Amino acid sequence: MDLESTDHATIEAALVTDKGTMVVTFFPEQAPKHVESFLKLAQDGFYNGISFHRIVRNFMIQTGCPNSKEGATGQPGTGGPGYNLPAEFNDIHHERGILSMARAQDPNSAGSQFFVVHGDASFLDGQYTVFGKVEDGLDVLDAIASIECEFGPGGEKSAPQERVEIQSVELRPRQERNTEGEEASNDNPAD
Repeated sequence: MDLESTDHATIEAALVTDKGTMVVTFFPEQAPKHVESFLKLAQDGFYNGISFHRIVRNFMIQTGCPNSKEGATGQPGTGGPGYNLPAEFNDIHHERGILSMARAQDPNSAGSQFFVVHGDASFLDGQYTVFGKVEDGLDVLDAIASIECEFGPGGEKSAPQERVEIQSVELRPRQERNTEGEEASNDNPAD
């Protein structure tokens, strides 16, 4: 897929994980640089083999750190792509299924790490860059978020006891979905 000539709003990404596939779409109008960076990294295979290194049930699952790959030597949660992105804070609410960029204290320090919101996280609104959302595969989000965790290096009980990784990210043309009140339509018997 030629990312230069394709409208990023017409692209979806299938995040194939050990627990199933989450299909995500993007918000290029609100976060153009973050969407562009994610798509380029995904197309280059950067995310393949990276694990979900931080999981907090009812809050979020975090991934995107190259130090979480098998055989990597750095501390998971501290790596990136070698560059930082300027913040593109927007008014999209941090709710279940939202993709948002992780960052350090500096608002302009996001790189490759991102998190998928599991519960309402409105306290993050306007402080982290939302760049996409899960359109399909919320059951996969739930499965990853339910993994038992132990205390990690930062003293937070968020270090997963089971390794779950992104096997691949497949970029493809965005599929048409019923967007009229996803929860109101009861198409999915698992809801």
